[in-house]
Amino acid sequence: MIPRVKSTTPSPLERSTAAPAPLRLTEFTDCGGCASKLGADVLAEVLAGLSRAAPAKPGPDLIAGLDPPDDAVVYRISPDAAIVGTVDFFPPLVDDPRTYGEIAAANALSDVFAMGGHVLFALSIAAFPAEFPHHVLAAIFDGAASIVREAGGVLAGGHTIRDPEPKYGLAAVGLVDPGHLLRKGGARPGDRLVLTKRLGTGMIVSGRRQGVVGDADLAAAVAQMRTLNGPAARALVSQDVVAATDVTGFGLLGHGLEMARASGARLVFEAAALPVLPGVLALAEAGVETDGAGHNRRFVAPALASDGVGPALVAIAHDPQTSGGMLAAIPPGRVADLERAFDAAGIERWWVGRVEEGEGVALV
Repeated sequence: MIPRVKSTTPSPLERSTAAPAPLRLTEFTDCGGCASKLGADVLAEVLAGLSRAAPAKPGPDLIAGLDPPDDAVVYRISPDAAIVGTVDFFPPLVDDPRTYGEIAAANALSDVFAMGGHVLFALSIAAFPAEFPHHVLAAIFDGAASIVREAGGVLAGGHTIRDPEPKYGLAAVGLVDPGHLLRKGGARPGDRLVLTKRLGTGMIVSGRRQGVVGDADLAAAVAQMRTLNGPAARALVSQDVVAATDVTGFGLLGHGLEMARASGARLVFEAAALPVLPGVLALAEAGVETDGAGHNRRFVAPALASDGVGPALVAIAHDPQTSGGMLAAIPPGRVADLERAFDAAGIERWWVGRVEEGEGVALV
């Protein structure tokens, strides 16, 4: 038998008990938030194989699922009501437990809003080291529960397992009118593209780990990530918008490409119009980038035209977002009314491009 040798390097938990400093969640993982997701390039290949292996087409009541892929599952239960189901979880991207729970919950609920639905309830999906302090777990759950309540739902239960790397998220269930769904498809040439949150959360989190992001820039990113997309989605639905998605782990260009393919059109983004969080441009110019961005580049590359755009802006457009904003295609005749709806709800937005004939995505 080979003897087991104990590492001489203390674990984060051992260090936290030996020193008075508070527990730092990000010490347990080298990648957090949506940047930790399986790459869009890999996922597309896996899901394509799953679709080929499916024994039969789903019934007509499965409105949204894998074929074509959308932000959440939608299943019709009556002519005017359908259930929305989604799940999302990831390792810590911030050190504060309550903030981690808030961000994870806002991110998971976002896919319900991205389909035009409202939240009914959610279940926790949690994995933590067995020795984790109980007050840390309680703070994570409490933060998540507060966001679910803010969304109009209830955190009704969940499941927890032991894991050396902490992970937390939600399985969320919502309700939507099948006649007022938001879908990735439906963008038409002539539509304008609107985005409701700034870009750069992946770079901010990565830069913080590297010690090059200060408290103020991190705080701005955290405030955005814990903000729900519900009001923005309701404004879109109120104006009969049909083509929308939320921008998360695949980055602006990755999710834009999904919309382009589902719509049979070309999405053109204006690099100079892209909104960024404080400090992000400097990080991009310094070469700060997540591993997830590399996957996003490979996924988008065959369909991307970006000649003449500087590398920093290209990097920002590939950056994986955690709890990112809504991206929607707006018919020209509805722009003014949508602006008024956004104003009434206090929603920031940026007009970032247009829809054209063709295919793929462009950054100009």
